[in-house]
Amino acid sequence: MRTAIEGARKGAPPAEIVPAHASSEPMLKKIVHWLDEAKAEQIVTIDLKGKSSIGDFMVIATGRSDRHVGAVAEQLRKHLKDNGVGTVRVEGLETCDWVLIDAGDILVHVFRGEVRDFYNLEKMWSAARPGEQTSH
Repeated sequence: MRTAIEGARKGAPPAEIVPAHASSEPMLKKIVHWLDEAKAEQIVTIDLKGKSSIGDFMVIATGRSDRHVGAVAEQLRKHLKDNGVGTVRVEGLETCDWVLIDAGDILVHVFRGEVRDFYNLEKMWSAARPGEQTSH
């Protein structure tokens, strides 16, 4: 285990100075970019800090059809693996109504439109912070 002083010697700031989810932000930007490249629609990010310990960020996007949802999820999984995200777990590829990509500190949900409207995750996870800007 490295102490804060050892980390400082190696050029890294002490852990207590760096917010826990700061290291997730560059990957979050890449994920949003990759979703946009795959033509995902209505991409929304939600900061989970102080809301849950399941991750730092949640990203929600919509695909135009079940095939599009599956293609978006597969492209995202490939990008994540190519960029060094070790374990990427994917659930829901069988039906592609709702695919969850667990990239560690960032959870990505890709929905068909009707399914996204039904579950309305944005409302559930954003309710704790009214007025928070979540759209991209």
